[in-house]
Amino acid sequence: MMLQIADVLSPAQTQTCLAELAGADWVDGRVTAGFQSAEVKHNAQVPEDHPVARALGDMIVTALERTPLFISAALPLRVFPPLFNRYAGGQSFGTHVDNAIRQVRGTPHRIRTDLSATLFLTPPEQYEGGVLTVEDQFGVQGVKLPAGHMVLYPASSLHHVTPVTHGARIAAFFWIQSMIRDDAHRALLFDLDNAIQGLGRDIPGHASTVQLTGIYHNLLRQWAEL
Repeated sequence: MMLQIADVLSPAQTQTCLAELAGADWVDGRVTAGFQSAEVKHNAQVPEDHPVARALGDMIVTALERTPLFISAALPLRVFPPLFNRYAGGQSFGTHVDNAIRQVRGTPHRIRTDLSATLFLTPPEQYEGGVLTVEDQFGVQGVKLPAGHMVLYPASSLHHVTPVTHGARIAAFFWIQSMIRDDAHRALLFDLDNAIQGLGRDIPGHASTVQLTGIYHNLLRQWAEL
């Protein structure tokens, strides 16, 4: 399941991110790439343990906790601390797949990467190229979103970022370990949750709402890994 989520960050928050990142240290993006990814990754990145990255990452995680659509779709168990990258001057990221397991730097914690997320920070009219292109079961989809908007997709998907030929594209990226490992199960729960909410809005107090909610939680109970 691939999902676009609007307004994860407000315009003021995206401006704060861009202002703080402008003064941060940037290094070769290959520092967090696996063997295959390193061969096709050409961008810059703020180090994981940089104070700016940590502060802005905390802000993003807090914003995610207040985004019902993200919670419903991802059913997050753990969120990898957000990282920040920049593409400019023709930089790109060739076709690759994300590592299945990520170590949280400076801790003993690891997460399984069920979902990948890109949160766009630069307004799309300020750069050319930089399209996140994801290959999934429904074909190839290109994504270039307004600042503050995010795309969520299975980390098992092949994906790439097209060259940025003008301006600079700055974004946050991170991974989520879901309570529901299987993408198909997660999609079913998301659809069911949406149906329950829709029924509650259209026919308040309908008895089926309780029954469907019970089915949702029984499936969650059966499939969840904590």
